[in-house]
Amino acid sequence: MRIVIFGLTISSSWGNGHATLWRGLCKALTRMGHSVEFFERDVPYYAAHRDIQDRSYGELVLYPEWEAVRPHAARSVREADAVFVTSYCPDGRAASELTHQEARGLRVFYDLDTPVTLARLDAGEAVDYIGPRGLRDFDLVLSFTGGGALDALRGRLGAVRVEALYGHVDPDVHRRVPAQTGYTAALSYLGTYAQDRQSALEELLVKPARRRPAERFVIGGAQYPAEFPWSPNIYFVRHLPPAEHAAFFSSSRLTLNVTRRSMAAMGWCPSGRLFEAAACGTVLVSDAWDGLDAFFQPGVEILIAREERDVLAFLDLSDAEIGRLGAAACERVLAQHTSAHRARELCALLERAACRSPVPELMEA
Repeated sequence: MRIVIFGLTISSSWGNGHATLWRGLCKALTRMGHSVEFFERDVPYYAAHRDIQDRSYGELVLYPEWEAVRPHAARSVREADAVFVTSYCPDGRAASELTHQEARGLRVFYDLDTPVTLARLDAGEAVDYIGPRGLRDFDLVLSFTGGGALDALRGRLGAVRVEALYGHVDPDVHRRVPAQTGYTAALSYLGTYAQDRQSALEELLVKPARRRPAERFVIGGAQYPAEFPWSPNIYFVRHLPPAEHAAFFSSSRLTLNVTRRSMAAMGWCPSGRLFEAAACGTVLVSDAWDGLDAFFQPGVEILIAREERDVLAFLDLSDAEIGRLGAAACERVLAQHTSAHRARELCALLERAACRSPVPELMEA
């Protein structure tokens, strides 16, 4: 297949989770023999933090503004077997309009931020990447979040065919490597700062760190404010490119997953960081949400923390128990949650959608 994607970014992982996911998925698709062309608006904050290392992900088209790239985009859309428009694409509405006008193949919308999209609708806020007709004109709508989010996309935005396409990990990038002193931690957390994660992060990392002053805790990510409640044993690593994630996780005895409030409320929302850490054999400590047990078995492949004392108990686990949990999580993710698994799932979804989609002549009639 020839696949065209209008997305937020694949060139920079700074302050977003999209790039790492697209790199793994696109690389897997190209290895399967498909071609991928990714359109990304060239913005200063991603240009300053580009960490894409090769072009095994397909062809990247960086453009300064929509009108400058529109003729190129129109040709690519007409020649594509599947065209994707994604959440937070800066030119999402324009790309959707072009897709509906020019596409001869499947028209797909992939919402990698479904709970955020729905929360903004509930609050009466504009959703810049979705047009006035919602998602009703797409042949297939994919959601990074499952469960009730799929029904909401149908009911709120008119999506006709909705499927979940969850996160994943590229084992070529995320795998066990030697620990690095700068990242060594009893408990780590990797994630961009978000206000709606702050209370959980304080409960599950900041408070335990204060109770265990002799142990080392590490936070990695971007956009953390100066007023964050640091303590002397919490170390901060500013933005880590994906190439450093494996060393970060491999240097942690435990690593924490904290889910954004809107996502946790809907459930079925596995972060890509869960799969990355598991692929490194690092023990996962996660907040609780519906559907988590569909991805990892609690107590066997992942630990669930609801309050400070849960984390303190996990910090006291033996090395043998830590090793067993980490090995089980790694085995699960490599068996079910790699980028190659998701690429095959995606191709199957596209094939089914193509079989059910009317041809353009019938649509026009």
